[in-house]
Amino acid sequence: MGLTEETCAFEGCSLPSALEAMGERWSFLILRAALSGVRHFEDFQSSLGIARNILASRLSRLVEKGILDRHQMENDRRKVEYRLTQKGLELLPVMLALRQWGERWGAGVPSTPVLADRRDRQPIAKIGIYSHDGRRLELEDLCWIEADEVSSLPQCADRSVRVG
Repeated sequence: MGLTEETCAFEGCSLPSALEAMGERWSFLILRAALSGVRHFEDFQSSLGIARNILASRLSRLVEKGILDRHQMENDRRKVEYRLTQKGLELLPVMLALRQWGERWGAGVPSTPVLADRRDRQPIAKIGIYSHDGRRLELEDLCWIEADEVSSLPQCADRSVRVG
């Protein structure tokens, strides 16, 4: 069975490399803990209930992929702290989208604790896809274009995906 034209069009897609970087379930749970402020091996282990060898392997992989940095503690050189890199921090919208999807289609109820805006303590909005001018987009509003077409389009101030 050969590749269809549609499949061939996705040869340059970065989704497989993103999935390769994260690996599997434990990596996502480690990332969730890191995003919640966990930084030490023992704290990851106790909060996740993960076997030491699996945790060590997954932490090494996340460091290798540039998602976490490994730092020796200044006050105790035997202890190590794991900190999110910018690359790791930018996985936050992905994690939130997966969580919200799981709340709707998995658990069927909001998760606890609820993620809220620190300023007014209100729950965050649903993750969405927005156009360059702020319009909320649905699947039927989207199309795939070649990367070289993007560079020829008028440049927008911010092409990032907005959450809200």
